Amino acid sequence: MKKIRIGSGAGYAGDRIEPAVELMEKGNLDYIIFECLAERTVAIGQQDKEKDPSKGYNQLLDYRMEKILPLMAKNKVKVITNMGAANPVSAAERTCEIARKLGVSGLKIACVTGDDITDELDKYENEKVLEDGTLLKKKKDVLISANVYMGAEGITKALEEGANLVITGRVSDPALTIGPLVYEFGWNIDDNPDQMGQAVLAGHLLECAGQDPGYKDVPDLWKLGFPLIEIDETGAFTVTKVEGSGGLVSVDTCKEQMIYEIHNPKAYLTPDATADFSKVTFRQIGENQVRAEHATTHGRPETLKVSVGYKDCFIGEGEISYGGSNCMARAELAAEILEKRIELTGIELEEYRTDFIGCNSLYRDAISKEIGSGTPCEVRLRAAGRTKDRKNAVLLANEVEALYTNGPAGGGGAVKRVSEIVSVCSIFVPRDAVEAKVTFREV
Repeated sequence: MKKIRIGSGAGYAGDRIEPAVELMEKGNLDYIIFECLAERTVAIGQQDKEKDPSKGYNQLLDYRMEKILPLMAKNKVKVITNMGAANPVSAAERTCEIARKLGVSGLKIACVTGDDITDELDKYENEKVLEDGTLLKKKKDVLISANVYMGAEGITKALEEGANLVITGRVSDPALTIGPLVYEFGWNIDDNPDQMGQAVLAGHLLECAGQDPGYKDVPDLWKLGFPLIEIDETGAFTVTKVEGSGGLVSVDTCKEQMIYEIHNPKAYLTPDATADFSKVTFRQIGENQVRAEHATTHGRPETLKVSVGYKDCFIGEGEISYGGSNCMARAELAAEILEKRIELTGIELEEYRTDFIGCNSLYRDAISKEIGSGTPCEVRLRAAGRTKDRKNAVLLANEVEALYTNGPAGGGGAVKRVSEIVSVCSIFVPRDAVEAKVTFREV
């Protein structure tokens, strides 16, 4: 029976590279996926592209490709990645440049586009925003980007036409795994609902690489290994990792990842299928080996989600530390000074908060007082304000820094920052509003 092995090379835009290298060297892989897009990542990429039309792809693309291109060629591992972000075309061209510099040849690089509907947003201005129920046109003046979560069809097409490296923009996270599975086994949602359910499950388990919830003893987290799956044409698969790598593959770790970031285990919506994980079974079949079975699907969704990026606000913030005797009282006095300074100087803020890091910044006052113990010997005050313009954000940050000489004694380590915040909201569009397009570069 035919089997293939797929490894997880990254779980977010800034993930480390060593586990991917380890998998490509020792995992006997057919494919490796690099999942590098979070909700805001494409919108931030669009801003980069606006400043420089040759940019907009993942900022670690050069670093990763320099490590993995020689291993691709040596071990015949195919790479599927959404590192193209807001500019898959430039990402593919840059990858060609890196390959030539490294002397790597024989690569057919596919570029999957079609997800970017920014120029078509006027069509959807009367669509309701998922997060707040308002119409999209209320954000018309601050919109940056609109990228549809596409499915695996572009990836599958690229593989059918001989690609050994596929770079996409915004596709769903599981699509990176679904694409090669559909290509290798010929599955489709109409004839293979159970296999497609397993494909979504496999992609979901691989997409975030390595994580640890902190409630169990996990060995050698400092050299955490990323997961790989071995799957056959029935759809059943085994989750494992490279022998000697850190981390743990167990029934519990698989269960925890399965329910991570899904709204409904019985109806997990992806562009390729509405997956049902409610009857999934995990079985430990060996050390760091878990058998996964019984996911299924309920057809395709009629609409696709669009991640819409917009310029939201500015945040001004600052931090300063107090230590030793009476440090908490000094930090509280500093916070009081800031509130009065904001009022006195007329700094305009939509939202403002102070935190005493290490004392109440995670849980706020009520819970923190219940679980806290003793008097702190050091405390770090953080003040942050949200505002529509940079000017007021700068004024607030400056007030925190001014506590050095105009606040309680002994303040140190003051820092200030002003950040422009890109936020995302969501709308839905018909499936036929987008079509995956595949172009090729060869080295």
